[in-house]
Amino acid sequence: MSTVVIGGHSRNVGKTSVVAGLIAALREFDWTAVKITQFGHGVCSVNGESCACATDEHMWSVSEERDAASGKDTARYLAAGAKRSLWVRTKQGRLAEAMPDLRRELVGAVNVIIESNSVLRFLRPELYLTVLDPSTADFKESSREFLDRADAVLLHAGDGAARNAAQWERVSLKPVAERPVFRIVPPEYVTAEVVEFVRRRLAPG
Repeated sequence: MSTVVIGGHSRNVGKTSVVAGLIAALREFDWTAVKITQFGHGVCSVNGESCACATDEHMWSVSEERDAASGKDTARYLAAGAKRSLWVRTKQGRLAEAMPDLRRELVGAVNVIIESNSVLRFLRPELYLTVLDPSTADFKESSREFLDRADAVLLHAGDGAARNAAQWERVSLKPVAERPVFRIVPPEYVTAEVVEFVRRRLAPG
């Protein structure tokens, strides 16, 4: 089993689109797809809605998406061709408790693709791609922490990215200075070059 992790420096930079694009382009890999979401205070890990649960209640949930038309990100994975689609929801900082359940769900999987940064604390994937969009100023700590583990960068190259490239103050991109950079212009998040890179890196031997 090979594992691919797709991360990014913020929300709404195209991580889900990259996951779905790779699943669709590499269907022969029989993907099991996983989305990991960590909720802040006041949101329940069981259903992702507001909840008055205590700090030590409802710490995590692992569920399987079965409806490719539900409108959720996990449904997009199925629509793209994933064999299975899982959603791991945890309270902020409690992903460790959910990992045993996730590992049990992945027993027997052919190949796994995970949308997350924080999961890198608990596994070493065969491939980690990070999505960076200079037009989005926010740079999550989890992305900064694991930037040096990225095997390649998918870099937004639209006009907005060029205009706002200076927004990332105090963020050093030196950890990925020598890594392959694939420029993407949404809505095309996964180019032929990205697909070939992933296929080559996951090839047996």
